[in-house]
Formats: sequence, structure tokens, C-alpha cells
Amino acid sequence: MSWIFGLYLLNTGFMIIMMIREVRRPAVALNWIAISFIFPAIGFVLYLITSNPVRMNRRKKPTSTSNESDTLPDSFSNSAKVIAQTLKHMSVGGLRSGQVQVLINGMKTYERLMKSIQNAKKTIDLEYYIYKDDQIGRRITDLLIARSLDGVHIRFIRDGWGSRKLSKTQISRMMDAGIECRTIFPLRPPWVFSTLNNRDHCKIVLIDGGEAFTGGINIGDDYAGLNPNIGFWRDTHVRIAGKASSDLNHIFEDHWNIASPEQIKSKTRMKTRTGKDGSPLNTTISLPKPFTMMTEWSAELATIQETNANKDPGSEKMNQAYVHTVEGNPGIPTPFIREAYFIGITQATKTIDITTPYFVPDQDIIMGLKTAVKRGVRVRLLVPREVDQKIVERASFTYYGELLEAGVQIFLYNKGMLHAKTMVIDGEVAEVGAANYDMRSFRLNYEVSEFFYSNDVAIELTQQFEQDLQDSVSLKVEDILQRSPSQRLMQQGARLLFPLL
Repeated sequence: MSWIFGLYLLNTGFMIIMMIREVRRPAVALNWIAISFIFPAIGFVLYLITSNPVRMNRRKKPTSTSNESDTLPDSFSNSAKVIAQTLKHMSVGGLRSGQVQVLINGMKTYERLMKSIQNAKKTIDLEYYIYKDDQIGRRITDLLIARSLDGVHIRFIRDGWGSRKLSKTQISRMMDAGIECRTIFPLRPPWVFSTLNNRDHCKIVLIDGGEAFTGGINIGDDYAGLNPNIGFWRDTHVRIAGKASSDLNHIFEDHWNIASPEQIKSKTRMKTRTGKDGSPLNTTISLPKPFTMMTEWSAELATIQETNANKDPGSEKMNQAYVHTVEGNPGIPTPFIREAYFIGITQATKTIDITTPYFVPDQDIIMGLKTAVKRGVRVRLLVPREVDQKIVERASFTYYGELLEAGVQIFLYNKGMLHAKTMVIDGEVAEVGAANYDMRSFRLNYEVSEFFYSNDVAIELTQQFEQDLQDSVSLKVEDILQRSPSQRLMQQGARLLFPLL
């Protein structure tokens, strides 16, 4: 019997360690204590694996803190100025000026991305959470290989978990063509043990250091609505040009430095198409010319767009905007993206429109939304009717009741998969990024969010929001009350795990 008592003391010691480490997050501590109580010793091992007690590249500040400017012009409202003044302490490089193009859904984004890749002169940097080896993925991979053979310096980062299905063949092809490839926290020791729960959720492409793409769209057929098992995919991305794109360069460089070089051995190094003297060189593979390949695919994209009737209010115009880039980094103790969301919500004076696929926030965000309504702010929340992660969907429903009672308008998107992550405040502050409203995005993942101060950008996103409402149904308090006892039980059980989601 003494061994049972010893195990009890050992497990008690483990729980005390967890309580001390998570003292700033009591809900997380209680969850892990409950798990350790049910599964003695095993629970603590799971905690060590998933909580990553030893942070990689731990920092106390954002990537860069050299603020270019402090305030917005007088033409902006007081609420926008307060948000900008506060976010300058959380942003990567302060308030930047630039041009912004809103890209709605995958087809438009991929077509614009390929044009920019084709027009690149010197460098292309790519960073994706998910990069699939499917029709879309192979098309872009072929174009990258062709551009590398043209002499463009290309670097590629993928997340070890999200892009785990990207074949070694495609990685090898890229490396053979001279593309530098690295992985954030690959699924192999020691990374799999110390960083399993920390993922690189960013979607960043940089062209010649002066043009950037970011938002919610990864690389794959799913995001273009080409996966018949998923159907229509609604998403939002942005293209940024000018000084505002430089902050994403800082973030990419930081991630490049902590990423691990691919261990796949290159078979045959391809040669560039032209030598230093401009004379042609033979290559080890045959690829279609990039321009021809891009033109042919653009035609295919247009055909698919017509078939899907994928209309959107966006255009090719670039909108002038002031920009704050906010990064989420598990090596930074302060969850800057969460605080940025909170600031936007609490400083709004007229309207708040939020679109998000995963809505499992902490109580501060909930209180911010409820008090915004009390101040007379119209708050609208657009979420998908069906979420691909059922536990998140069930946990989300436990928040809707109190929000509806407070006066928040909630809409369930009914056309397909809603994956856009946007927020529009008072018609002149807009946010587009990769981060969701959950603890994983706030504290565990590498994330990036762009805050735009521009009436034009806000108008485009608001128009898209209104169009999305046409494909949505309004959620009522009666709908929440009509849930069956089994549904309530499952949803409440999922809510208990929300700090770990």
C-alpha cells in the first residue's frame, strides 16, 4: 500500500507544479489538475508535452519596436486614434503607410498571388501553416520552381503539423531547384516533445521585400472550393504594398531563424536557365514557361469561378491605408493579438462586425462585446453554422446565449465553410489576419493580424459582410433554449475544455 501513497504524493507534487506555472491562468490550471486527478502521472506527462514549458526564442517584446509614427491624421475619428495610439505599443514596427487590396476567397487570391510570383525580380519568401500536395499546391510549386530556375531567390517555411502531408517528393523538387526549405517544429525529436502544442499558423508571402500577402487562406484545393467533401469555402486575404509590408518581413526573418532546415536529401541540383553572362543553360527537368503556365491556369480559375458563381464586391484597386502589424508568439508572455482585439472592441463607438470560424474566447472578450452593446454599439457576430472541429462548435454555443441576451446579433453562415477572420470597427478600422477567437490563437500559435485604418478597406469588408449575411440565418435566444439535454451536456463538456482549445 505504500506505493499507492507514494504515487499520491508524487501526483500531488505534479499538480502543485502546474498550479504554480499556470497561476496567471486559473482556468488552464484547473483543467490540468482535473486531468491529472483522473489520470495520475499520465496527466502531468501530457501537460509537459503540450504546454511546452521551455519556450523557444523567448522574448518579452514584439519582433521590432522601432515605431515610425505615433498618431493618425486628424481626419480619423477619436475611436480610431485611441486604437492606433494603444496598438503602437503592441505592433511590430509602429504605424506604417501602404496600399491594401482586399482579396475575397481562394480563387481570386491564388490568381493575384501567381501574378506577383511571376513578376518577382529578386526574392520570394513563403510561410504557410497548411501547404497541400494537390491541384492548387502543385500548380504553385511548379511556378516557384520555374522562378527559382530563373534566378529568383526563394525561401519556404511550412508548419510541421499543418503541412505534414506535403510529400517529400515536392519538397525534394523545390530543393533541387534551389529553393531553401525549412520547417517550424517538425514532427521529430526533440521538437515533437517540447513544441507539439505550438504551431506556426501564419500565412505570409513576401515579394521583393515590398509586397506582401497575408490572411486566412492556406495553399490547397479546400480554400478554392475544389474539395467536393467540403464544398464552398468563404475566406478573406489581403495584399499589402509599400512600407507596411516591411513588418511582415521582420516576422518572417524571425520565424526563419527558429525553423529547422529540411532533412530531405536533394538528389540532383538543377541549374538556373541562364548563366552570369546571360547564356542559356540546360536544366535537369522540363517545365512549362512560367508565363504560359500562369496564363493557362488563370483561364481555368476564371472558368471555375463562373461555375461556382463566386461573386464578390472586391476589386483590383489598391486602397491607401495606415497599418499596424500585430504578431502572436508563444515566446512572448503577453498575448498581443488578444489584447488588440479587446482594445478594438472596447473603443468602438458605433459598430463592430466580427467574422470568425472559431469562437471560443475568454471572459474578457465576452464582457467587452456585452458592454459595447450597453454603450449603444451595434455588434454583429458572423460564425459558421457547422464547424469542421466539432468540439469547438459545441463550446461556442455555450457563449451565444448570454451574448444574444445582451443584444449582440449573431448570424450562422449557411453556404459552406466560413474561414475568414475579420473585424470592422466604426466603419474606418479593419482587421484581417490568421488568428481566431480562441486560446490557441491567443497564446499557443505563431499568428499575425493586420489592423488597417482606412475607410475604403472598411467599406469593402463591410460590403462583403453584408453579402455574407444573405447566406446566413439569424440565431435567436429561442434556438438556444430549444437544445436537447444531450446537446447541452456535450456543449457544456466542451466548454470545460475551452482553455486547452
